[in-house]
Amino acid sequence: MAELDTDGKKIAETKLDAHPESFQLEKNSPRIYVNLPKSRKIAVVDREAHSVATTWGTGSYLANYAMALDEGNHRLFVVSRIPARLLVIDTGSGQTVQNLSTVDDCDDVFFDQKRKRIYASGGGGAISVFAQQDPNHYKELARISTVKGARTSFFSPDLDRLYLAVRRQGPTPAMIQVFEASQ
Repeated sequence: MAELDTDGKKIAETKLDAHPESFQLEKNSPRIYVNLPKSRKIAVVDREAHSVATTWGTGSYLANYAMALDEGNHRLFVVSRIPARLLVIDTGSGQTVQNLSTVDDCDDVFFDQKRKRIYASGGGGAISVFAQQDPNHYKELARISTVKGARTSFFSPDLDRLYLAVRRQGPTPAMIQVFEASQ
């Protein structure tokens, strides 16, 4: 993992033992959380020291690609594809405090700070919506049907919308499906 200056020149590098997938940066500390699916773990990188401070294994949960962060409650949300699970990890201890069934083939996950919800989009043809009851307890509120294969999404907290990319399928053109977050 490299740090570049505004001219694109590499000014620092942090060695990782596998290809990184998703990153989450803490705003109030130098920590960066990095998914390393090939080595079945999450690296906690110190961006000031340019080193891996620690790693947390994902155990029997494979293909950990998607990741979101609730920095205020010290919770990291990691979604594995095999099996399809949402792991809720305490960023202080690295311990998994809860894991829940989620949508298959997840590519993106987001934490909606305002509503205390988690949105996970997956190629299995759905969006899983979870509610945070407290930092250690979550429940699935809904599993919204979408289009099989549509897994890439973006949540805009400013617009209160989740945008899902849907590729062209036969005569149906590619599109962006828009979901409005509600109370």
